[in-house]
Amino acid sequence: MAEHLTPLDAGFLGVEDSDHNVSMATGTLAVLDGPVPDQASLQRTLAERLRGCPRFGQRLVRHALTLSAPEWVDDPHFDVAHHIGRVAAPSPGSDAELHALVADVMSWRLDRDRPLWEIWVISGLSGDRWALLMKVHHCIADGTAAAHMLTGLSDNGFAQLAAHAAAPHEVPQPPHGRLAVDLNPLHWIDALRGVVELATGLLQPGASALNGPITSRRRYSAARVPLADIQQVCRVFDVTVDDVVLAALTESYRDFMIRRGQVPQPDSLRTLVPGSPVTADAPARPDDRASLLLPRLPIEESNPVKRLLAVRSRLAEAKSGQRDAGRAVMSAAGLLPVAWSAWAARLLGQLRQRGVAALATTVPGPSEPLQIMGCDVVAVLPVPPIAMQLRTGVSVLSYAGELFIGVLADFEFAAVDELARGLEAAVARLVARSKRRRPLRDWHGLALVHSA
Repeated sequence: MAEHLTPLDAGFLGVEDSDHNVSMATGTLAVLDGPVPDQASLQRTLAERLRGCPRFGQRLVRHALTLSAPEWVDDPHFDVAHHIGRVAAPSPGSDAELHALVADVMSWRLDRDRPLWEIWVISGLSGDRWALLMKVHHCIADGTAAAHMLTGLSDNGFAQLAAHAAAPHEVPQPPHGRLAVDLNPLHWIDALRGVVELATGLLQPGASALNGPITSRRRYSAARVPLADIQQVCRVFDVTVDDVVLAALTESYRDFMIRRGQVPQPDSLRTLVPGSPVTADAPARPDDRASLLLPRLPIEESNPVKRLLAVRSRLAEAKSGQRDAGRAVMSAAGLLPVAWSAWAARLLGQLRQRGVAALATTVPGPSEPLQIMGCDVVAVLPVPPIAMQLRTGVSVLSYAGELFIGVLADFEFAAVDELARGLEAAVARLVARSKRRRPLRDWHGLALVHSA
């Protein structure tokens, strides 16, 4: 029986169709120590490990007038060599050259006539390193599923799958299935306020250098912070990892605006958060990834600690209604005919919205170090897509005791490195503040912190 695309996943194709400069592919970049393996050996190894996921050998067939959902069919001309490429970074092969190469690869669209994925082997890096860039269309996998796929390609993950699989080469499919539809009218009434908030955020007027038409080229940069530093801040101020990351992101955007003579206003940084924020120790459930949050990040606040606590409060406020609203919207989309949902997605992609200024996603990555063909994976960097007039997208991935933050931007947005370095500096400031004060313990054993 043919397997059809869900309305949500078909919507990602619709968003891509709305703007020829948009690519809805998500990326995961693994940086490895050691000499790069020869192409033939690497291709054989990856092909063997990819064989357990049938989706990598299938392409989409779309029907005339989009009257029914696109369906997955086996590609009779599938050749893994067409999907595994090799490219050398320009000299001297530093992170700057690597990031520029990633931006170029992520800027072009995947070929709709073939299976919607690519893997690029990147050589020529300094420090005896090489890299592996996995690029997968969002209709196949979100960032969380892509991180799981990378684990499956590693020596560790493949060995575990081989040991526990019920049948040879049987690999669990990425957690990206059909949405559960909530038909409880009471839940829909409770979500109405959140739906209004989401719609208002999308349609409200505004102007920012963070919004505008997207070109066909991209810029990419990345930040890296120890997870232990984030957890230090969490313990002292009683916040979550996601609170810290979004507070740092807020400060980086704030500094960007101030340096350009702009005055940050309370509504200057409405941020689209697909799914509910997750951490490595609390991975997202499939239904969480089908929700939306649109919090107003406190970009107007100058004090780092007060800003952090305001992020915690505003996220909690958004979750109280917007999460259920996002699920309600997704559930409604699941009930619509595919032609209607595709039309709505294209319309949304063409919307000249100014209310949302940024995109931020958080992905739980592998907690243990990985190896690929005996080479240590020293970094795993996420690469989010950008669309809907959003010129920047930020994705955070946890891996082996560190948080890696990937920033993808339109090429006309030249401050991508500035944002990444600002994120690192903002985390460092919060860590320094946390070390000035220690949590007090009341007689119940609860952690208390003096006001900022």
